[in-house]
Parts: sequence; C-alpha cells; structure tokens
Amino acid sequence: MAGFTHLFIPGPTNIPEEVRQAMNLPMEDMRAASFPNLTLPLFEDIKKVFKNETGRVFIYPSSGTGAWEAAMTNVLSPGDRVL
Repeated sequence: MAGFTHLFIPGPTNIPEEVRQAMNLPMEDMRAASFPNLTLPLFEDIKKVFKNETGRVFIYPSSGTGAWEAAMTNVLSPGDRVL
C-alpha cells in the first residue's frame, strides 16, 4: 500500500483499501423494516463461527455502549457495588 502510513503499535490497525471502500457505503438503519432481511441470514453463519450446533444465537443491534449497558443491567441489581 504505497503512500499509506503504517502503524506498528498495539491498538488501531491498518485497514485494507477494499475494506475502506466497503465502509464508504451508506449504513443500514437498525430500526428499518428491511433490517431483518440483512441480519436473519447471519444467524446460521454465526452458529458456524462459534461451533454452535444446538443453541440459539442472538444479534444485538445497538452501539457498543448499548450492548454493555444491557449486559450490566442483566447481571447487576440495584444497589450492587461495582469497581
């Protein structure tokens, strides 16, 4: 990738040009009626990735902070002390 500055540190990594171009497409609205058509086919693929033959998989359409909030809400009770 001539003319591209390379990072040689832990953390952010270089992104191939093909991926950068793919990210130049409009984002899908997770609340749009068409969103399930995009995500439903992913369930079988995700099962293969995690070698899950019998369990259920879930896709949580939110920001990263939304997923963290959901996780913490479901494992902590009001008044719990956390570090």
